[in-house]
Amino acid sequence: MHATATAEPELSRSAAVKIFACFAFAYFFSALVRAVVATLAPVFSVELGLGAADLGLLAGAYFVGFASTQLPLGSALDRFGAKRVLLGFLLLAVIGCALFAFARSFAGLTAARVLIGMGVSACLMAPMTFFRWRFTARAQMRAASWMLMTGSFGMVASTLPVQWLLPLLGWRGVFWVVAACVGVAMMAIAWWVPADSVPAPAHGLGARGGYREVFAHRAFIRLLPMGFFHYGGMVALQALWIGPWLSDVCGWTPREAAQGLFALNVAMLLAFLSWGTAVPRLHARGWTAQALIGRCLPVSLVVLVIAVASGARSTAWMWTLFCVSSSVITLAQPAVGQAFAAHLAGRALSAYNLVIFLGVFAMQWMIGGLIDFLRAAGWAMQAAYQGAFAWLAVGCVGSYLWFLWFDDRDMRSADNERPCP
Repeated sequence: MHATATAEPELSRSAAVKIFACFAFAYFFSALVRAVVATLAPVFSVELGLGAADLGLLAGAYFVGFASTQLPLGSALDRFGAKRVLLGFLLLAVIGCALFAFARSFAGLTAARVLIGMGVSACLMAPMTFFRWRFTARAQMRAASWMLMTGSFGMVASTLPVQWLLPLLGWRGVFWVVAACVGVAMMAIAWWVPADSVPAPAHGLGARGGYREVFAHRAFIRLLPMGFFHYGGMVALQALWIGPWLSDVCGWTPREAAQGLFALNVAMLLAFLSWGTAVPRLHARGWTAQALIGRCLPVSLVVLVIAVASGARSTAWMWTLFCVSSSVITLAQPAVGQAFAAHLAGRALSAYNLVIFLGVFAMQWMIGGLIDFLRAAGWAMQAAYQGAFAWLAVGCVGSYLWFLWFDDRDMRSADNERPCP
């Protein structure tokens, strides 16, 4: 099934660069606020007396807000286009950051985190929908990888740079700065990003029933468990639990843990840069996203099992290896978008994003809950972390087995072969 494409002027290279930069600037701060709780966890523990489950809930509240908007976001993107939708959502992010800076209680912080998650929930889906409409399949893969690379810049900025700013601004000041920068991103998007011409449905089909078609699609079903457990688990560890592992299991100081997270996120940045460079060439040689995932992902499963079993010997370099070897799973997201006709791209991408971030929330909260439960049951700190992380490893292995078992041969790509700058 293919959409009836509306005629749009071809983007020049300079226009494409400006558009990408505007989207990427907003996504940078989305990733920063997503991961910053891992760096601020020691501060929050001291100021508010938060335990592991509380920290998991605070970090996961972002993903509750994020996930709650995904289905209406997809419909809005398909109906109104990327620019208008993203600007509206970013306004919520500015308000959420301001409320977080004002908050004086755990409940207030959690509610503000939910609002921030809602506000930045379009920062990746809006650009990817725009790319789906205006770029070729190969260019979509490249642009998606480089957007994730920009997100890694944000993750890097959430570690040592935030540590450096804390003595000058405090954590509340950091969120005021983020609110101001998101406002700048809104102005850039309003000025530089063109309004989209929304693709018309094929064969007279309307918007109704769109999500029914998305959730029943074989490509979506095949990649669903992997998005929940492995993609969601990777983000959950990167954004929160690797930091406490380094502190509680390995005995690192908060500054040492922040340095480890900094190195990890730099490595992820380089990984996404490499995927963005290599994927168009691999695609031209017949390597699909599914083939790359099938061949490369087992490396990360082996690393995860070894890391959990090794306990305190699994320091930042081991978790960096796990995250980098897991980065191939990010190719699933643009692959899902390409499996659908253009008029369903926003719904398909947002629905899969919903799966991923429900997974992130579940992994973050449940790992924290398991750690607290096992500690209360008398387990040592290292053993409690190993037990909680082992639960994640079981889910990741199971999702990969589902991916191998589920027959996806009926999947057809709705390639958008519009010329790309």
